[in-house]
Amino acid sequence: MHLLIKNTTVSQPNSPLNGKTQDILIENGKIKSIVAANTAQSDGATVIDGTGTYTSVGFMDMRAQFADPGFEQREDIQSGCKAAAAGGFTGVAVLPSTQPPVHSKSEVEYILSRAKGQVTTVYPMGCITHKREGNELAEMYDMHTAGAVAFSDGNRAIADSGLMSRALLYTKGFNGLLCVHPEDSGLAKGGQMNEGIVSTRLGMKGVPNLAEELIVKRDIELARYNNCRVHFSHISTAGSVELVRKAKAEGLQVTADVSIAHLVWTDEVLEEYDSNFKLTPPLRTQNDVDALIASVKDGTIDAVCTDHNPQDAENKVLEYEYASPGMLGLQTFLPLALALEKTIGWDTLLKAVTENPRRILGIEAATIAEGQPANLTVYSPAAKWTFDKSTNYSKSVNSPLWGNELTGKVVVTVNNNNFLQF
Repeated sequence: MHLLIKNTTVSQPNSPLNGKTQDILIENGKIKSIVAANTAQSDGATVIDGTGTYTSVGFMDMRAQFADPGFEQREDIQSGCKAAAAGGFTGVAVLPSTQPPVHSKSEVEYILSRAKGQVTTVYPMGCITHKREGNELAEMYDMHTAGAVAFSDGNRAIADSGLMSRALLYTKGFNGLLCVHPEDSGLAKGGQMNEGIVSTRLGMKGVPNLAEELIVKRDIELARYNNCRVHFSHISTAGSVELVRKAKAEGLQVTADVSIAHLVWTDEVLEEYDSNFKLTPPLRTQNDVDALIASVKDGTIDAVCTDHNPQDAENKVLEYEYASPGMLGLQTFLPLALALEKTIGWDTLLKAVTENPRRILGIEAATIAEGQPANLTVYSPAAKWTFDKSTNYSKSVNSPLWGNELTGKVVVTVNNNNFLQF
């Protein structure tokens, strides 16, 4: 690969290049030179005019579903990687919610094999329990040696506290990480949205905040008891934020992420019964959103994820009550993140989608510097585009932003000695 990105502004917090407009020359997958704008010689390189663009370290998503193997009609690894690259993601950690689930090294090896040669690097997560059934531990050490970066049962919490405690203790032996979905299934059973004023008005059974906070509290105590680390995936309530904040203040090994959707929308959008807004966990109240935003700003929440969850029409084009939860998130992440720039700050958001996810998952940090591997996202914050059939790279269309004009577009994604231009 021989690529020259001209006249682009570097966006990398704590870098001496941050805010400077540069030419970036890439050869054989590495950054050969970074010089003042419009001074680099192309020397036969593919030239991209980066006027009006910014270049950051490639985005890293801590939580997405590619549905492969088993549900390839929704998404496969190739379509998922293309959608990820179009969203600026050079790395994606994928959940084991497949068929069969990723509960042994053979499924890990399958995913890694299928993802070879893609611009986006896929990082498999393995199951915590065999078949995600919550009864016995999966072969986590074997999956770890095969390349699994973390362990999760997807959108299922471990109901058995003893089993969860043993899982934490077992992974401590090889510094493995459990990424837990905090939801008490008994309290949440049958819930269609957040329990509150809106659910009462709409006459729908709600999922109380307590369903999430009980598991967060339990797993913090289990992490304390076993002196090991735990990561909370897509937390959604003000109470969960406070529990994580207190745990961190006590020095416990606790980290957390939030989905971009839960920073942008509240349960009030469900007044129209749009099943694309049906999520797990459900969209909460403005008070919860305000607490989540504040916790990203102060570092209580470490990472912001897409929670990309493709669903086919059979699961989504239904009455709200019968629709499956989940929305697409990879390609629309940047426009939503830019909408949060004034409230959170762009440097903080970048850290939450580049540096922190890699640190938590034990993935080598990326940086924009001469001699380093080219792992870059080039984006235009002002460019407008419409998310529709002509621009969508996913196999699914379950997004509340479908057909909308969005502001903020990824121009080029560079990684693995390759690039894609959009």
